[in-house]
Amino acid sequence: MPMEIQGVIKTIIYRNEDNGYTVLELVDESGDEIVVVGTIPLASVGEKIIAEGDYTQHRAYGLQFKAERTKTLAPSTLTALVSYLSCGLIKGVGEATAENIVATFGMETLDILENDPARLSEVPGIGASRAKTIAASFMLRRDMRDVMLALSEYGVTVSQAMKLYKIYGAMCLAKLKENPYRLVEDVEGIGFKTADKLAQNVGVEKDSPYRLRAGVKYTLSWAMHEGHTCLPYEKLVKVASDILEAEILPIEKTVDEMIMSRELSNRVVDGEDCVALHVMDHVEKMCARFITTLNTPPVKNPYFSIDDGIASLEKEFDIELAPSQREAVVSALSNGVMVITGGPGTGKTTILRFIIRLFDKLGLECELCAPTGRAAKRMSEATGREARTIHRMLELGYGKEEFMRNSENTLDADAIIIDEASMVDVHLMYSLLRALNVGTRLIMVGDADQLPPVGAGNVLHDIIKSEAVCVVKLEDIFRQSERSAIVSNAHRINTGKKIDLSNKTPDFIFEEIQNADMTVKRVTALCMGKTNKLLTNDTLKDVQVLAPMKKGEAGVLNLNLKLQQALNPPEHKKKERKVGDVVFREGDKVMQIKNNYRLEWKKSVRGEIVETGEGVYNGDMGTIMRIDSDAQIMQILFDDEKLAEYEFSMLDELTLAYCVSVHKSQGSEFPIVILPLLGGQPQLMTRNLLYTAVTRARSQVYIVGREYAVMNMISNTNVKKRYSALKEYLKGEY
Repeated sequence: MPMEIQGVIKTIIYRNEDNGYTVLELVDESGDEIVVVGTIPLASVGEKIIAEGDYTQHRAYGLQFKAERTKTLAPSTLTALVSYLSCGLIKGVGEATAENIVATFGMETLDILENDPARLSEVPGIGASRAKTIAASFMLRRDMRDVMLALSEYGVTVSQAMKLYKIYGAMCLAKLKENPYRLVEDVEGIGFKTADKLAQNVGVEKDSPYRLRAGVKYTLSWAMHEGHTCLPYEKLVKVASDILEAEILPIEKTVDEMIMSRELSNRVVDGEDCVALHVMDHVEKMCARFITTLNTPPVKNPYFSIDDGIASLEKEFDIELAPSQREAVVSALSNGVMVITGGPGTGKTTILRFIIRLFDKLGLECELCAPTGRAAKRMSEATGREARTIHRMLELGYGKEEFMRNSENTLDADAIIIDEASMVDVHLMYSLLRALNVGTRLIMVGDADQLPPVGAGNVLHDIIKSEAVCVVKLEDIFRQSERSAIVSNAHRINTGKKIDLSNKTPDFIFEEIQNADMTVKRVTALCMGKTNKLLTNDTLKDVQVLAPMKKGEAGVLNLNLKLQQALNPPEHKKKERKVGDVVFREGDKVMQIKNNYRLEWKKSVRGEIVETGEGVYNGDMGTIMRIDSDAQIMQILFDDEKLAEYEFSMLDELTLAYCVSVHKSQGSEFPIVILPLLGGQPQLMTRNLLYTAVTRARSQVYIVGREYAVMNMISNTNVKKRYSALKEYLKGEY
């Protein structure tokens, strides 16, 4: 049961003006001083309040009372009145003036301030002009309190109410009643569902034009999170109708009006009339424009022969380039923008080494980058050159998810090479392109047959399909062509051919198990090292389990639970922290599941810090090194040796990673991949998902499950279509 305390505010220790979070010192009726924390935005020194909540122990500040709700009572003594008026919240009233006002009016002071403020001129030292200023300041504060109290009746939180008042002032209640859906665009942190709930509370009709317009925009925002940058007109209307529980005709009318008023953009994509949010339309248009501008042939150096340069490097590397590889190298030096695409073993790394060295010979500065930290690390290892994440290369700015490198502060590079380009979504590509100077060469390297990016858009695929830039497709297998069953099977999967599951080679193993429970037990046994079939003696370090789906007995969630129990069971010395249904334990393998641009990290060598920075990104994996319950922090050592410290309030950014989804594994490579495949929804169990999973393994793939499930995936090409307009814009720009 919540406790209730009552007292007078002695000091405001801290207040966040944005969200109203306050730390104050309260003197209760027995004279004890209590530290109270909570969202108490208008609390003032001298006020008497009732706080409802409970006591908590803070790691640094000790015992505190955490207030869930507070109620303000009028100051009950003359001393309290003086403290209240002189706390600095009423313009023009210091301690001396407050004492004079209270000496003149006594306990009637607040009533006079509210109802007869002209009488302030009766106070010695206060003239008519100053009386107006004091009265106006007091009334403003009273209005704020009244508005926030009224808003709370409609389910508006204190934090939301503060944002509303800052934007709309005393009119915010009227604005809310007129059109609650304006909050979605005007107030950060309020989405359609929150606004819709508020709208119901203030009596807005379900067929209100305001609601229909906001619902259409919400549908397009939902589509963006599903990977689309636009939706076909008919699909938009149908989905919006389902979400809003509204008739089709009013939705159609709303969409038409929004297109006519240019609230939405429309574009024909693959013969379909499509609709997009303006921001998505702008981003794709600008990407097409930037690419077209960059795609001009660079000025040739008359003193440098590309053929001679290639011949020299062939001798140095003791490699003879195949015709397709040579074409890729020559094209990279002859075009402003180009794409190199191909599956595993097709020589992409060899081509990159040649391109980088030829840029060196030409005196060109080349930047290497990739969408994830793991992909950047792999690129560095393969080329012998520093590669950074795109985020780090663009340098984090001071706004939310903004970069220091942009059109006003461009990158100082003659060439940019992006590896794993299939993972780059349209927003990240836009941020990169706007930071490039005209004349910078752009080379995108990736496998177009892998899964599309997690974010919106289908950038690499659209660029290739547009035929607007030079594309070199690598199809011949060079790496371990006769020994690697991983490479050969990956290419067979990609072309829809059956693969040999007879275990003729140790690097590609299949084990038939029909039962889901037995499959989970077998995967667990493999990860525990209870077999001689895995090509490692360190399963915890070298093995990664990948699953097609999150739910189900052989899904990510259950496998993580079982693998944690087997590989890192509870021990007396191991500290734990429970977050929701997940228990994090020292020694656990974890993954970051959202971009955190501000999280600080450091790298140490033999105890000495050698590098510091900010930013941990979606997909980064690491190990829990330490949990400190007193300090309420968790330390994670990521695979690239970055040590980051998480407050317990940030742990929703992490998940267990003994098993991860195939989608989350994009851009990563692991020595050994174990795949439990038992079947599932056709939209998930697709060819490109199996292809992506298999190509994550460097040394061995071990599939556990049903053979027919594997074969069904190879034949299932029904990939969910992504709607995007970049291809069309590139064709138009081109």
